[in-house]
Amino acid sequence: MAGALSEVLGEVLVAPDGEEVAVSALAARGVSLLKLWNKYRVSNIPSLIFIDASTGKVVCRNGLLVIRDDPEGLEFPWGPKPFSEVVAGPLLRNNGQTLDSSALEGSHVGVYFSAHWCPPCRSLTRVLVESYRKIKEAGQKFEILFVSADRSEDSFKQYFSEMPWVAVPYADEARRSRLNRLYGIQGIPTLIVLDPKGEVITRQGRVEVLNDIECREFPWHPKPVLELTDSNAVQLNEGPCLVLFVDSEDDGESEAAKQLIQPIAEKIIAKYKAKEEEAPLLFFVAGEDDMTDSLRDYTNLPEAAPLLTILDMSARAKYVMDVEEITPEIVEAFVSDFLADKLKPEPI
Repeated sequence: MAGALSEVLGEVLVAPDGEEVAVSALAARGVSLLKLWNKYRVSNIPSLIFIDASTGKVVCRNGLLVIRDDPEGLEFPWGPKPFSEVVAGPLLRNNGQTLDSSALEGSHVGVYFSAHWCPPCRSLTRVLVESYRKIKEAGQKFEILFVSADRSEDSFKQYFSEMPWVAVPYADEARRSRLNRLYGIQGIPTLIVLDPKGEVITRQGRVEVLNDIECREFPWHPKPVLELTDSNAVQLNEGPCLVLFVDSEDDGESEAAKQLIQPIAEKIIAKYKAKEEEAPLLFFVAGEDDMTDSLRDYTNLPEAAPLLTILDMSARAKYVMDVEEITPEIVEAFVSDFLADKLKPEPI
């Protein structure tokens, strides 16, 4: 690991107190590149993340855009700004009407990063139009803000003509870029759902819309434990995930498994939220279906059930506990040992 760290970090680092620290010494202390990838949820490269060295907290996830937009560092230290400040300015409707961004105040807002050239975006847009209509008809204060990643204004206009919501003007590239920076967008389509104060409710709006066609759970506050489905399986790539496989398609058994895991998931989420950090694990229950079969095949897992696993797709590693009965104590010990680096990974 020392060699890999040297290639990325250099031979010597300088600690905050000025002491030079050899990369090999960092490796000896258990520093792992894969841990850095997981901690900061890096899903593609190159990625540049700015961190406050005194606290370890993320200042900006999309440093490449910062360097492009502010090469002279006039906005340093590039810390996050309120949504209302970043979005400030005129917005468009597809009939050419303009309105001020202050019109969004007091509403839940879906910030929709999308583009016409992207087939998954076009598919999501069709569903999202119906979701938007249902939410508005139910009397909810909800607006969607389209932030285009189209390659020309003509493409933007063609795509936006299908949308009943508002958009940042295509010509305002600086504001579109600032919104990308604010939310660290690494791919499209992405739907960020905000509360009326501009705080993030969920970054997984795409998954929520596809899983909740009737919009009964709007505004889609995150659940501690998810049932694995085709639409949310993409989240398995976002970092380590605890997946409890159960031996039935029966909703009752899946619900019982979720109830078993939920207190542990809530405790982990609350602990890291108090530190203003993202939880180091996502939690899933997987029943018997084609998605589960595909996941077992891909990760070369045994057919046993119940089967308790932690899957880390980016590290191509898995941790497996095959026991006859899953209890809260077993799950909690398994999670604690994983977080303490006491488990030995198997390759995926």
